[in-house]
Parts: sequence; C-alpha cells; structure tokens
Amino acid sequence: MAQNILITGAAGYIGGSVLAEFLSRIDSPIKATKLSAAVRTDEQAQRLSKLGVNVIQLDLSDEAAVTSAVLCNEIDMVIHTANSANWNLVSYLIKALGQRRKTSGRETYFIHSSITTLFSEDGGWPYGQVKDSDPLFEKDKLIGTSHPARHTNILITELAKEQGVTSFIILVPVVYGVGSGEWRKLSVNIPAYTRASIARKITYKFEKEGNPPAVHISDLVALYALMVEKILQKEPIPSGEKGYYFATVHRAPWWEIMQRIADALYKRGLVTEPKVQIWLSWDEAADELGFPRPFIRAIGSSRGDFVPVNAYQIGWKPQWYQQKFLDSMDDEVQSVLDLDTVKPTLFASV
Repeated sequence: MAQNILITGAAGYIGGSVLAEFLSRIDSPIKATKLSAAVRTDEQAQRLSKLGVNVIQLDLSDEAAVTSAVLCNEIDMVIHTANSANWNLVSYLIKALGQRRKTSGRETYFIHSSITTLFSEDGGWPYGQVKDSDPLFEKDKLIGTSHPARHTNILITELAKEQGVTSFIILVPVVYGVGSGEWRKLSVNIPAYTRASIARKITYKFEKEGNPPAVHISDLVALYALMVEKILQKEPIPSGEKGYYFATVHRAPWWEIMQRIADALYKRGLVTEPKVQIWLSWDEAADELGFPRPFIRAIGSSRGDFVPVNAYQIGWKPQWYQQKFLDSMDDEVQSVLDLDTVKPTLFASV
C-alpha cells in the first residue's frame, strides 16, 4: 500500500519547494506516494490544486481539525515546515500520527524543520563545537526550554517516542536561492536586508559580524527527498534521539554579503552609496527587518561551530558552495525586486 505524505506549510518557501521537488522525482519511490499539501487560505488552495496533489485547507492550531485531516486522509508521514517554534502544532500532528498508527497498524513518521541557531552561543548553546551525531537531545534537555524552538525539538522527540511515531529533525540554516514552489519564492534573510536597504536608501550591517551556516534551497529540499526515499525503502537512518540532521553546507559571511547587496543596489540606483553602515541598535535593526527583538542577535550575528555528519552519511550531496553563493548575490537582489509579492509570515507567531 502506498504511503500518504502530508507537507505542512506547502505554500511557504521551504514547504512549497519540498512539494515541487517531490513532484519532480519521477524515478523515485516518492512517485508511488500520495502527496497532500496543507495550506491556510482559499487562494493558496486554488493555486496548489493545479499540481494534482490533495490540497487540504487546514488550521494547524485546531487540534480536532488536524486529527481529522490526518485520519481521514490516512496520512502516514508528516513533513512539517510550517513553524519551527510552536510546540502545540507539532503535538497535534504527532498525536494524530499516533492515532493513525494505532488504527491502521502502519508505521508513521514525523519530519520536523528546526533551526541551526539553537546550537550557536547566541542561541543558548554553551558546549562549543557540535556534531549532529552528538547526543543533542540529552544536551538540549540540560539547557532547558527557554527557547521555543528548543522546547519544540525536545517535545517532538519525547512525544513521538510515546506515540510510537518515528521522528527526525532537520536543522535548517540560512537558506538562499529562488524557491520552486507555487506560492512563496523568496527566503527570509537576504530579502529582509534588501528591503530594508531600499527603504532606507542605505545598506546596514550589524556591529558584530555573523558567519552562520547556509544552504541553497535546491540542496535543502534534496535532503528532505533523500530522507523520505530512505524511509520508504525501509533503510535504517538515525531517528528519534539520534535523528538530528544539520542541513549545512558552507558559511554565510554577513559583512561580505551586505557589501555585495550594497553594490548590487547602488548599481541599480536604489541606495545612495555603496558604503555599508552600522545599525544604531539591535532593536532598530529588528524592527526595520521584521525580526523578533529577542532573537535578533542570534539571527544577525551567530556563528557556531557546526559539523554535519548524519546528512552526509545517508548520501546527501549538495551542489552549492560558498564562493558560488557569494557570486550569486546580484541574482539574489534581482530576485527580491522581481518576486517580493508575498508578505513574510515566518515570525508572525513568535
């Protein structure tokens, strides 16, 4: 019997690109699955319905609606890209998968999209260098649940085990590149910096340089597809307490990126000078960029010493690298100018 897969956030940047990647894999075991796409609005549902997938207009904060959607559509696997820091949403989805497992006798799976900044000093990580093959669950529990995304990760691992659901956590870094989904095409960070630069006629950077990990959207969704293929083929891969995956490929040196953004905008006459200025305060930057104040330092200046192991061990082969990324910055800016039509919602519930 074919697996039924639900992708939440299917109108979003990552979720939409995951859906497009799955649909493109005609010689993959994913081809034999039934794909369902969870969206929020009528307009999103109409747009995605032309793809030939089962579109479900769903309020993920409504537990009864989530349970009904999972059971009525016989969902065996959820790929959750809608929100990394709302533990109520993941609890509803995992409990529904637990019920599905009990009523059907089939194995169920939950793949969650989290964030790498949790494992940087600015994100509350006190242990220095970190491998995704380290005992991250145990260390997360020692740190505690003050950060909502860390709280969510801990809950996923514990609740999934309780419900008999196999869980995986993909830790997503800075993502760039034009998405392949039907609705949202743009990522978060570079478009925000570009918008703020245009609005102020000056490009700004933080007083402390960040150098976080990064990944191109095409490489990221390839990892999701690879993991799902492994699951469908019943190949053993790290899961549960050991199921953390750093989707990291190279670094994103923000000061150099901001200079390249400034150069691209100045060339187009959209800023008054190519010189990059320093934000006057972290709060000012957060408000202008649309990022939550409590997390602006982690977003803007995080570094961290990340060592991805698990993703590469299961066969992930990213195609992008740092210089290729930096050389694409003019294209990144142009993409914002061409495609910035959908209001960002990533931090709406934070």
